[in-house]
Amino acid sequence: MDHSQAPVLDALAAYHAENQTPFTPPGHKQGRGADARVRAVLGDAVFRSDVLATSGLDDRTSSKGVLEKAQELMADAVGAEHTFFSTCGSSLSVKAAMLSVAGPHEKLLVGRDAHKSVVSGLVLAGIVPVWVDPQWDAGLHLAHPPSADAFRAAFAEHPDARGALVTTPTPYGTCSDLSAIAEACHEHGVPLIVDEAWGAHLPFHPDLPTWAMDAGADLCVTSVHKMGSGLEQGSVFHLQGDLIEPEVLKNREDLLGTTSPSVLVYAALDGWRRQMAQHGHALYDDALSLAKTVRTRIDGIAGLRVHGRDDFCGPGRAADLDPLQVIVDITGLDTTGYRIADWIRERHHVNLHLSDHRRTSAQLTHADDIHSAQLLLDALRDAAAHADELRPAPRVEVPDPADLRLEQVMLPRDAFFGRVEQVPREKAVGRVVAEMLTPYPPGIPAALPGEKLNAEVLRYLSSGVEAGMVVPDAADPGLGTVRVTVED
Repeated sequence: MDHSQAPVLDALAAYHAENQTPFTPPGHKQGRGADARVRAVLGDAVFRSDVLATSGLDDRTSSKGVLEKAQELMADAVGAEHTFFSTCGSSLSVKAAMLSVAGPHEKLLVGRDAHKSVVSGLVLAGIVPVWVDPQWDAGLHLAHPPSADAFRAAFAEHPDARGALVTTPTPYGTCSDLSAIAEACHEHGVPLIVDEAWGAHLPFHPDLPTWAMDAGADLCVTSVHKMGSGLEQGSVFHLQGDLIEPEVLKNREDLLGTTSPSVLVYAALDGWRRQMAQHGHALYDDALSLAKTVRTRIDGIAGLRVHGRDDFCGPGRAADLDPLQVIVDITGLDTTGYRIADWIRERHHVNLHLSDHRRTSAQLTHADDIHSAQLLLDALRDAAAHADELRPAPRVEVPDPADLRLEQVMLPRDAFFGRVEQVPREKAVGRVVAEMLTPYPPGIPAALPGEKLNAEVLRYLSSGVEAGMVVPDAADPGLGTVRVTVED
C-alpha cells in the first residue's frame, strides 16, 4: 500500500481548503466561539481541526471511507489483518477486547499483573477471572509477566476458559514469551489477548522485543500515545486469525466507545502510522543508540544502577526487555523513588515516569535526543549529589510474594456492586474488598474487588502512602478507611 498517504490528514486539509461552514457540533465552530484566553494556550489549530467525523471529515454517509482507509493502512504497516482506531484510550479498548472473547459468568485466564482497566472490564462484564500468577522476583520486589507454563497449568485446571489475557511489555519494560503463550492458547482452540499498551513502537524495529501479532497473538491493544506520536487517548486494536470475528470486536467497541470520536486523535494516529512506515527504522536506530548511551551514563552515577537484561531476563523471569524503559534502582541512595521524582521535578522541571519504593524510571522514545537526554542525566546526577536532603525516607513494608497475593473469594462484579461499607483500615483485615487499591503508576491493583484483605497488603499500602505512594482509586486515598463488602 502507499504509505505516503494519510487519509485523515488529507481529508482535514480538504475540509479546510473547501472552507466548509458547519452548523453541527462542536459548538465552538472552528474556534470562533472559543474564549481568546483558551485559544492563547491551546492554539487556533486545535479548534480548527476539531470537526465531526461524519458531516465533517467525511460526508453524512461516510461514503469516502476516510477512516476505513486509514485503518487499512495501519494494518498493512504492522502486518495485522484488521485494525480499528479508538479515541477512548486503551483502558476502554482492553475492555472491548475482553468482551469479544468472554461474556458474563464465562472464564478468562488473566495475568494477575494486569492493569486496573482489565479489572474494570471484569467488573463491567461479570467475567470470571482465573488469575495466572506473575513470576515474582522477591529480591528486587518486582513482578515479571506470567510464564507460558503457568498459562498451560491454568488451562489444565480450567479447560472451559474462553481465552487468555497477558500484559506485555509491562511498564517496567519486561516482556512475556508471547509465542509460547499463544501456542498454549491455540492448543485449546481459544484466543490470546495482549494488553500491549506500552508496545506501539515494537513492530518498527527488529532490535525491539517481538510484538504481539508476530508472536501469534489473536488480538492486541496498543496505546499509541504512550510510546508513539499519538495524542492522549489514541489507541488501536490489531486483530488476526479466525478465533475472534472482526464484526464482533467492532460491535463490542461500539458498545463501549463514544459516538463523538475525536478527529484530532484519528489524525494523530494516521500521521504516526505514516511516520513509522516511512522512517520508523531509522528513528529507532537513533532511539536505541541514545538509550544505550543514557543507560551507560546513568550507571556511572554513584548510588544509581540501571536494570538491564541480566537483572530482568532469564529462567523464572522475563523473556525480553524493552531498552527504552530505563529503570533506575536508587537503593544505593538510601531514599525512595517517590522522593527522587518529586525533588527532580521541583528543582529541574524534569518529570520522571514510574517511581516506587526503590526505583524511578525514564521513558525514552523516538522523540528524545542528546539535549533531552542531557537534561535527564543532569537531574539524576544532581539528585544523587543531594541525596542526603532526601533522607531518611519512610520505609515501605513490601510483603513476601505469598502474602502479597490475595485470595479471590467473590466475583469482582459481585463485590463491587454488592452491599458495601467503609471501615477503619485496621478492621478491614479478613474482609472482602469492594474497591480497587492501586499504586499508580504502574496501575496494577494490589487489591481488587472480591479479594480477601490481609494485614500484610494493608500494611504495604498504608506504609506506601506515608512514603509518597499514590492510590487514586480508593474511596479514601489516605487509606485510613477501606471499602469492603457487608457481611451477613
